[in-house]
Amino acid sequence: MDATVAVTSVEEVGSDTYAIRFDTPEGFSAEPGQFVKLGTEIDGEPVSRFYTLSSPTTEGTFEVTVEIDLEEGGEFSRFLADIEPGVAMSLSGPFGDQHYDGEGRVVVLAGGPGVGPAVAIARRALDDGGEAAVVYRDDDPAHEARLDDLRGRGASIAVLDDDDDLTDPVADALAGATDETAFVYGFADFVDDALAAIEAGGGDADDAKVENFG
Repeated sequence: MDATVAVTSVEEVGSDTYAIRFDTPEGFSAEPGQFVKLGTEIDGEPVSRFYTLSSPTTEGTFEVTVEIDLEEGGEFSRFLADIEPGVAMSLSGPFGDQHYDGEGRVVVLAGGPGVGPAVAIARRALDDGGEAAVVYRDDDPAHEARLDDLRGRGASIAVLDDDDDLTDPVADALAGATDETAFVYGFADFVDDALAAIEAGGGDADDAKVENFG
């Protein structure tokens, strides 16, 4: 769907990383792991970017997590750096079929900005009475408070440095349950490492739900 949405809150969740929450427009529904296109006009020209949901549901509001790079991100990053509640943006979506779908156990492997869908999927699985594990690799982690909350609720959480090997943490996270699904969210190099780690840990990389950020 296409709609106009208003920002309801902006929360800093890491270094230059913000969770931006919007009012959910009537008729919009999405699952954690799906993504939306958000846009605005800058100097009369439309500008838009894709962002994966970081909220477990879209009931009432929905959220995306944005890492802002003022040096490389251009005008849209500068716009987001100054965003405040009440600002309106265009919305299209949702997009993507690599999302949570009621699995009894989720194992989410996240690199960098993949932490957004990771915390969303893990929380949704726990809320639904399931189990969750997250393996997150980033030299400068975001969403640490939410990861701590998930850990306190019984989720298995491993936070790694950028140069750490995924093999053992992924093997530890995989339980081999019949209702277990592995999810992978990150840039191409991380996706390759994650799929190799799934295979090494006894899982089937072909069955993983993967969103490659490029």
